[in-house]
Amino acid sequence: MSRTSGPLVRPTAAIAVALSDELKQASPVEIISRARQWAPAGRLAVVCSFGTESAVLLKFVADVDRSLPVLFLDTGWLFKETLAYRDRLTAYFGLTDVRTLIPSASALTMKDPRGDLCLCDHDACCAIRKVAPLAAELASFEGWINGRKRFQGGERAELAAVETDGRWLKFNPLARLSRDEVEAVFEGERLPRHPLEALGFASVGCVPCTSRAIGATGRNGRWSGLGKTECGIHTRGLVTNSPL
Repeated sequence: MSRTSGPLVRPTAAIAVALSDELKQASPVEIISRARQWAPAGRLAVVCSFGTESAVLLKFVADVDRSLPVLFLDTGWLFKETLAYRDRLTAYFGLTDVRTLIPSASALTMKDPRGDLCLCDHDACCAIRKVAPLAAELASFEGWINGRKRFQGGERAELAAVETDGRWLKFNPLARLSRDEVEAVFEGERLPRHPLEALGFASVGCVPCTSRAIGATGRNGRWSGLGKTECGIHTRGLVTNSPL
């Protein structure tokens, strides 16, 4: 099921199911390699938050192809430590195409002129600062790779190796990894840690929506007490959920 270059096409659910079945026992490197084989040249991207577990995903990406485009969402609300971690991991793995995406200035002026939308409407803030910029950048791609894992729970508990997401195929190479296996990659490869992890941050997103979760793991500390677990970029149909 290889692809050749040509017009952008919308992958079908049948393709996703077939690939997911093929890769259900595959390693992260095998899934990334298969994604690279499936997508025409230049039409596969990696989406990475450069959060506390991102080094594991990027390690496997670098093992396959350091030139794959890596898309990073700088919302304007990130910790300075995350921006520094992006730069450190980019150099550490020799990544050659890390793209920093920012929100539309006009959208911010129109919908968040005072910069306080994050305090009153978290979903709208995520839509402007994350969902819309990513949807716009992904317009020229047919597939994307991300670092979600089943052990993170919630909507991620039943992740397949491959799924459809609007007009894209989404590849989940780390889906099957356990928390212990992720930790083993960090330890075995001596990967750099996010600077805030040592300060008690189990998961790191935007400053207003991230809190310390001492002794916790996974995504604890994100949107605490709000009943919110996802920013929106992993909600099915990224295009239809974008305010573009």
